[in-house]
Amino acid sequence: MRFAQLLLTLACAAAVAGCNSKATDEAPTATPVRVAAATTGPAAPSIRTNGLLANKDEIRLAFKVGGVIRKLAVSEGERVRKGQQLAEIEQTEVNAQVEQARQAHEKAKRDVARGERLYEDKVISLEQLQDLRTQAAVAEAGLNSAQFNWNYAAIVAPRDGTVLRKLAEERELVAAGAPILVIGAHDQGFIVRTGLADREIVQVRLGDVAQVRLDALPDAMLSGKVTEVASAADAASGMFRIEVALDPTDLPLKSGLVAKLTVVPSSASAGSRVYVPIGAIVEGDGRTARLFVLDKDRARRRDVEVAFIEGDSVALASGVEAGEQVITDGAQYLEDGEQVAIAEPLAEVRGGYRSGLQ
Repeated sequence: MRFAQLLLTLACAAAVAGCNSKATDEAPTATPVRVAAATTGPAAPSIRTNGLLANKDEIRLAFKVGGVIRKLAVSEGERVRKGQQLAEIEQTEVNAQVEQARQAHEKAKRDVARGERLYEDKVISLEQLQDLRTQAAVAEAGLNSAQFNWNYAAIVAPRDGTVLRKLAEERELVAAGAPILVIGAHDQGFIVRTGLADREIVQVRLGDVAQVRLDALPDAMLSGKVTEVASAADAASGMFRIEVALDPTDLPLKSGLVAKLTVVPSSASAGSRVYVPIGAIVEGDGRTARLFVLDKDRARRRDVEVAFIEGDSVALASGVEAGEQVITDGAQYLEDGEQVAIAEPLAEVRGGYRSGLQ
């Protein structure tokens, strides 16, 4: 009986040893990963900020003289044409001033004519005649001034545009020169105004390229150029104002829309850097980071120096050359020198599942 148990024990041991030997002889499976090529890009990061869309020219229109508004013919948001009458002031007082100036001018001319006859008859002196001529010239200037004011008793659109703001209503008493309407001119297009910090403004130059996205039109990408750069900071905010003129577009833009602005500074085109996907970075310590580079069928860990992060990419100062394949998906689980296999690209999602590396 003991002999039979011994034989059974030896048989089991031999079977276990055979299984272990078979497992040892099997080749290790390669780890599936995905890779991406390192590319080149700008040497400096883009400047990202928020701003407001506005018409390039916003014209504040007012009456030349004060008085009561007789008619206000437009509303906010209304499009107007050049030469269109927008508002009119009560002209009773203005007409009276013109008539007074005209009568004074007529009297002054009659006085000059009578004075010239009296001077010829040696009744008045040359000095008295010259005084009459001066009075006539002053009266004529007063008439011209009154007629000029009469011409500006109505507000006429100077250019095609849109009424941005209406600052008064009909029958209101307004002072001379007080803004009544604000018109956004169409012929100069739109701009984006924003402010930059001191470390950003020193990188921006006139003509730098910019890209603009609007919260109201998220699918549209607008382009433009920097047209104004402030040389002094705003006293209230400490920011430096810039303006970006947008390229012409058929989109329904409106003054006041919130814009997300990306400015590519001139320093970005002074050189280039190598860019890798941010998913390729597995460890980081300050400016030093680590990633895996594909070497045939092996993953080689490599130390790199990070210059800056731009969106979903990392710009490197050193460590990787453009064109090298870096491991993205699966890099977190690799060891240096580990065998890898390139997985198929992610397939289109269907029925809640997708093929490839999971």
